[in-house]
Amino acid sequence: MPNLSRRGALKLTAGMAVLGTLGLTGCGREDDTAAAAKASAKPIDDSPATGTVTVWAAQGDADVLEKVIEPFKAANPDVTVKVTLIPNAEYYTKLQSAVAAGKGPDVAQFFPESQAQFLDPSILRAVPDGLVDPDGFFKSLWDAGVVDDVAYTVPWYAYTYALVYRADLAEKAGVEAPATWDEMLPFFKALQGAGAKRGLGADNGWDIFNGQDVAMYAWQAGGSLLSSDGTWTLDTPAMVDALKYNASFFTSGIADTATPTFLDAQPYFVSGKTATMITGPWVIGQLDTAAKKKGWTASHVATAPLPAGSSGNVSFSAGGSWGVLAGSGDADASWKLVRYMAQPSTQVAQYQAYSSLPAVISAWEDPAIKGQPLLDAFLTQLKNTRTFPQVTTWQQVATRIGKETEAVVKGTSSAEKAAANIQSYAESLGTGAK
Repeated sequence: MPNLSRRGALKLTAGMAVLGTLGLTGCGREDDTAAAAKASAKPIDDSPATGTVTVWAAQGDADVLEKVIEPFKAANPDVTVKVTLIPNAEYYTKLQSAVAAGKGPDVAQFFPESQAQFLDPSILRAVPDGLVDPDGFFKSLWDAGVVDDVAYTVPWYAYTYALVYRADLAEKAGVEAPATWDEMLPFFKALQGAGAKRGLGADNGWDIFNGQDVAMYAWQAGGSLLSSDGTWTLDTPAMVDALKYNASFFTSGIADTATPTFLDAQPYFVSGKTATMITGPWVIGQLDTAAKKKGWTASHVATAPLPAGSSGNVSFSAGGSWGVLAGSGDADASWKLVRYMAQPSTQVAQYQAYSSLPAVISAWEDPAIKGQPLLDAFLTQLKNTRTFPQVTTWQQVATRIGKETEAVVKGTSSAEKAAANIQSYAESLGTGAK
């Protein structure tokens, strides 16, 4: 997506551990509390919205929010919508402070991959029955906002990871996109043989983002990360396989442990220093700019779903969502705005304004999106996604996975030892659940 890098989209999650001090939780709530939350969610009618709605959102996809909601304001002339954009890196910290002080907005943006700590009736109102159709969204995105059968957020935009590669080099090498883990290294080597310096431009921050990558690979190898009873399951054969698989990119010489950095990823790809990225859909809109040539992407790039491990090719779901705070002064108008943001036509307008991919599946049928063949792999992949563990300590655990990943890649630890270290660390933290 324009003006958005992988870290730009996710960097605010890295410092989220402090929110656990509020006592927020992503699981384990008592049934009577959940029932009370549901009961408080009064249906929202179709009458025009009135009053004033304050909205907080992180800079990025929300940069075009004022433009996108213009039709809502025109259709509801007696409502005032005040939008406040906050820098990515500060967003959750400011929201946390506002919630603690009882001075939060009416509507706030959240991120499905890192919103567990807010999913509590003391912070967010339950989504009213009938406001939207839960089945209309990608399942993992909707599920990311649900605790004890109560939904607290409504998905706004979506993304996941897929394989983005140099189609011209693949054609020259006479190879097709890999479908399995076993086909990955041969594919990368073929692209190197066709002229790329490195077959894969792999991330090397050794942080939360690498941890999330390896967690995704663990799913593909049959892992679960967190059991149904809330127990960490990280010291497993699946995690060991994931760590070894990730390390093979580097130990084989296909990827470099030093470069590219995340800011260099697109220029390296365009110049042929790398030939493949495992990344999100935002890069598609950045490559022509990196190449300084309109139409370069269409003639040089292809996409494919992720290659499958022994248990498939599941990826993770991420994006943006909306919630109405428990202290909202005008919940009725707030929910009407959220409902508007969830309409397929609105999500198409958001895509046209910022390239944010819709969380509503039917919106992908719109010609503005369906006519973009490089997005097909992301649609296919979004239908096969999971959400990361919805517990308050996940960001810390993912960061530790990233650190252990570096040790395995650089040969200072075995995959087996790394998995044991990750498990021990996760157990020391717990899940933050009540």
